[in-house]
Amino acid sequence: MSFLTYTVVLLGLIVCIAFINERTVRLTYEIALMLFASVTGVILTLVIAAVNDQAVAELLGSVQIFDLEEYLMKGVLCLMLFAGSCHMRLTDFKRMARQVSLLAVLCTLLGAVFYGLLFYGVSRILSLPLTLPMCLMFGSVVAPTDPIAATSILSKFGLPKDLSFLIEGESLLNDGVGVALFVCFSGMVTAQEGEGFLQVLFRELFGAVGIGVAVTAVCLLLFRWTADGKHRIYISILAVSLSYLLCEHFECSGAIASVVCGVLFSYFRDRMRLGDKGFDDFWEISDNLLNSILYVILGLTFVRILQMPGVIVLSLFAIVCNLLGRSGSLFVTTFFMGTLPDGYDRKSFVKLLTWGGLRGGLSIALALSTSSMLPGDVYHIVLGCTYAIVFFTTIIQGSTVRKVYEGRIM
Repeated sequence: MSFLTYTVVLLGLIVCIAFINERTVRLTYEIALMLFASVTGVILTLVIAAVNDQAVAELLGSVQIFDLEEYLMKGVLCLMLFAGSCHMRLTDFKRMARQVSLLAVLCTLLGAVFYGLLFYGVSRILSLPLTLPMCLMFGSVVAPTDPIAATSILSKFGLPKDLSFLIEGESLLNDGVGVALFVCFSGMVTAQEGEGFLQVLFRELFGAVGIGVAVTAVCLLLFRWTADGKHRIYISILAVSLSYLLCEHFECSGAIASVVCGVLFSYFRDRMRLGDKGFDDFWEISDNLLNSILYVILGLTFVRILQMPGVIVLSLFAIVCNLLGRSGSLFVTTFFMGTLPDGYDRKSFVKLLTWGGLRGGLSIALALSTSSMLPGDVYHIVLGCTYAIVFFTTIIQGSTVRKVYEGRIM
């Protein structure tokens, strides 16, 4: 299928779903996209089975084999993260550095280990062919919360400022930790010797920060010297794209470098009083469009897990392990955080951040990258369970987190 055909199909679905949602159920926009796209994928699958329509089969098949890993990790991820972080304030990062760092590092590490141990227990009960290193690698796939989901869904629920920033800050920074864990555990799975966790984390995190700061500093000089609003937008695209590309070359976290670019652009635009409505509008529209495409693709490809053997049982176990692992890691982390934001007690804080820990395209991309490391049956278990967690956290948790915040459920 050509690029233009893909574009027409995806934009057509986005427009139709948005119209139906606005006129009927009025769900949160991103949730509606994933939910209705999933329903569309299921309906198309049933049509193929019922009428054996080759044209529909080819259309759905071409969408389902869409290389989401390539699209995100080597495509638009840097732009999505920049768009999500360019409105954040560096002063907030400095003020809440301890809490954000603990959630991004300690909570993600514990979450991966807790989930891996829990799912290893499940694999023993169900006689699944998963080893402990495989389960720990699986834990590193699903432990990091998703920055795209956090900024696009949770930011619309009117959470208190500090709490909202904490959730967004954790999700924007824990990508590097998740990647470091993934590299270490995948090395155990493939029996390869390599760098230790701290070495990988140091390279992924501090290397990315260094590259992001250096590239952004140069681009901000150009940004300041031009008065043309269009050129300033081009410079910002260059800054984040070049930072991400350099990180890919030096094996650093391109996601963290993208966040650094966004926060620094926000900070220095305020300091230099270079506010520009056209700049803000461009990145807001770009963020919305790229998010929309991502959620529709995730929804359409969700039908993959329906073809897994034992999908219901495995999905339920994966979701329960995810909730237990997330809540356990948060509970331990809160003992090191000091005073919790907005006067929260430990129980309420853990409950809200457990339910607000959404997963998204990043987890799917990491799961897809395990195809060359795992046997086919194990790979399908990891991919299917990851899809189940992403679907549950986005659709169920994302649509009810406001009620959890208001204390009406759980």
